[in-house]
Amino acid sequence: MITTVVGHYPKVGGRGPNLRTAIAHYEVGRISLEEVRRVQDEVTKEVLLEQARAGIDLVTDGQIRWEDGQTYFARRIRGFTINGLVRYFDTNTYYRQPVAEGRLAWTGPITLEDYRFARRHSPRPVKPVVTGPYTLARLSLHPAYPDREPFLLHLAEILNQELLALQKENPPLIQVDEPAILKWPHDFPLFRRAMERLTRGVTVPLALYTWFRDINGLYPDLFRLPFQVFGLDFVMGKGNYQIIRDFPSDKALGLGCVDARNTKMETVEEIVEAVRRVRPLVGLDRLYLSPSCGLEYLPRDRAYEKLVRLVEGAKRAQEVLA
Repeated sequence: MITTVVGHYPKVGGRGPNLRTAIAHYEVGRISLEEVRRVQDEVTKEVLLEQARAGIDLVTDGQIRWEDGQTYFARRIRGFTINGLVRYFDTNTYYRQPVAEGRLAWTGPITLEDYRFARRHSPRPVKPVVTGPYTLARLSLHPAYPDREPFLLHLAEILNQELLALQKENPPLIQVDEPAILKWPHDFPLFRRAMERLTRGVTVPLALYTWFRDINGLYPDLFRLPFQVFGLDFVMGKGNYQIIRDFPSDKALGLGCVDARNTKMETVEEIVEAVRRVRPLVGLDRLYLSPSCGLEYLPRDRAYEKLVRLVEGAKRAQEVLA
């Protein structure tokens, strides 16, 4: 059983420099962009060490440099402009909506240097994270494309180049974030075509992560997609316990059992019980135990405490269920 995180981590609240203050100072011309990047580096290193100190086996860079999952990629794909703020699903967070004003083009790796930096400074293995083409397409506008299908499939081809660039670094796993398909499950036939294009030629292990809902309407077809790990939200998507009746024997399950949007702490026993409920379907050696989604919705100290508790629960589950 491997403990991991889903993606983003709180950017402020640690002992190091304050990134929010640095960005505010940059916007009014008090510091340079280079100084902001230095602060981003320091906060990223701090977050990597914090995850390792909590005992997490497979970490991320916390997405400290990301404005949000959509903007960070769209700013670096030619043809996109960035529009105003839009609510991210049903959360109290917002993202700047990308707009495809022209035909899109990949101009080079987006997350490669971030991954290299994280790997150099992390005492634990690091997985890169990429926003999936369906979620990016659904949360964007596309006036340059006649409808969503060509827009989505072109995005999948562009992000395929990102995955191919990342796999040259031989990461233990590349995570693709696709929460939007749970909101629009009727799009699954098109989603499947996009995933086939996205993963073409990629040979390193791939993980598909979703959150905020269960996979009702997608089972069992979701598990036939070309991914080796499927990360599901078992907090807001409690129905997943009943839906995944026959989990594939050649896949691994991401068990998102710690609430990443609520400061209330889970007990060790609750985490063990979550593992116990899926144990008949998937062996412990095919489990990735994690929060339900990214942790940026929580205060920094509580996010860390949640990770510590997750590791405690994983150790206890290993003792009693192995």
